[in-house]
Amino acid sequence: MATTLEPIRQRNSSIRPVELSLVVPIFNEEESIGPLISRVREAMAAYQQPWELILVDDGSTDSTLASARLFVGARDLNLKIVALQRNFGQTAAMQAGIREAAGRLIATLDGDLQNDPKDIPQMVAELERRELDLLVGWRRNRQDGLVLRKIPSWIANRLIGRITGVRLHDYGCSLKIYRGSIIKQVQLMGEMHRFIPAWVAGVVPSSRIGEMPVTHHARAHGASKYGISRTFRVILDLLSVMFFMRFKARPGHFFGSLGLGLGAISAIILIYLGFDKFILGNDIGTRPLFLIGVMLFLSSVQMITTGILAEMMARVYYRDESTLSYIVREVYGSDQLNG
Repeated sequence: MATTLEPIRQRNSSIRPVELSLVVPIFNEEESIGPLISRVREAMAAYQQPWELILVDDGSTDSTLASARLFVGARDLNLKIVALQRNFGQTAAMQAGIREAAGRLIATLDGDLQNDPKDIPQMVAELERRELDLLVGWRRNRQDGLVLRKIPSWIANRLIGRITGVRLHDYGCSLKIYRGSIIKQVQLMGEMHRFIPAWVAGVVPSSRIGEMPVTHHARAHGASKYGISRTFRVILDLLSVMFFMRFKARPGHFFGSLGLGLGAISAIILIYLGFDKFILGNDIGTRPLFLIGVMLFLSSVQMITTGILAEMMARVYYRDESTLSYIVREVYGSDQLNG
């Protein structure tokens, strides 16, 4: 029995681990699947390390999944398909692909052929050269409509950079390269994929996040899944990102600051009305300002008590041993030198 198992052990030991995982969320992209896989094969032909392609079908209603399954088992393609039960959105699909990825590095790109896979090897080399944890593609010559796509994107990029402190030209580009150990520490929810650099900045310093100009093609097949309505969703999501980045571990400061501000305004109004009532002898019972002062006082009390409750919940959350308020990248010491 030992002689039979020995060659198997030798063969398994010679298999190299996956170095790079390409994650591509797809939704109703039946016409793009074949060209997409062809471009990926061509782009990665000269890549010397083991790599895999992960297609995440986000509940497509056309023949996208069937078209993709035709390539499973191809000799020159390490392909894995993750089929979601229904349409959960791009963020959930991206999270599912990242969780399935086995590579030390993970690349994400759209399945609509607008991102060019040929940029991936160069981006991998650039990420390693600059010792980054995240390299974001910058669509400098973006092939999209000016009014509905470019202008809202420019405004959103400036606003996001100003609020989060992570200054990038193009937050919306799906072509990104991550270190797998870093991006797997980030939990993506809702429609937060456009804020990935901001979420990563909560795990690593912003100095380890960079960008690089990439190629962008006009959409060849199908229709865009986005419209002008996403601008309003970006604003709401941005407020959530700002809260979690700045006040996740101390929510009492956020609600408490609002409560103290409202309380200060309420105190000024009520002191003024008290002076007007008891010193000057004027009637204040029917004045709208009196109602405003009382409502601001009640709002202040509510905000402060909400802050106290949020602070208690945060302390319970971080009391769990598996949820720490810090993350250790690596430990350096004399024992490593001696070993």
